[in-house]
Parts: sequence; C-alpha cells; structure tokens
Amino acid sequence: MNGKEFPKKSFEKFTSHQFKIKLQKENPEELKQFFVGASDREYNFWLRDPLTIRILNREMALQKLDYTHYNPLQEHWKLCNSPEEYRYSSAVFYERQEDEFKILTHYMNDL
Repeated sequence: MNGKEFPKKSFEKFTSHQFKIKLQKENPEELKQFFVGASDREYNFWLRDPLTIRILNREMALQKLDYTHYNPLQEHWKLCNSPEEYRYSSAVFYERQEDEFKILTHYMNDL
C-alpha cells in the first residue's frame, strides 16, 4: 500500500500493471482483449466495483477463508481436488506455512 489507497485498490493496481507487462512480452494479441481506452486507464483487468466486505472478527475471517479455499473445488469450477492443490490459494500457507509469492500474513495476526 502506498498510503494513498486502500489495500484492495493497491493490489488491483499492482497486479494490473504486472498483467500488462507480462502480456506485452508474451502475448500482445491477448492483451488487446483488455483494452478499454478510458480516461483513467488504458486496460481493465478487474471487474469494476466488486463487492467488498469488511471482516470484523476472527470467526468471520475463518468463514471467508474457508469459502475462498474450497471454492476452486466446486463442481462448476473443478480447478483442483483439494484446497492445497490450487496454486493461487493461501490454503498451502495455512497448512504447511509455504508462501510461494511472499505476500501472505496469517489472518490471526491482524484480528
């Protein structure tokens, strides 16, 4: 976070920039599908104004974390067989304390 934005906005800004760089190098044709040419952005990778919910306590955090970890297993996604198998899940962080991307902190530290 740069002090001017909320964490969600900082995350979206950073990852969008990384997506753009990666696609420019590896797949410029795919990048074209994200072009919007808006006054405030050239490309749009994230849905505008998604629902944001403030986590108020540890019980609520654990509930949302469980939902996030088990969502890739849902019948309509079928992305993996266990939460730890999904590369972009924090499940492996909580199971084995592994953080491939070096960006995670334990939710218990903040609530």
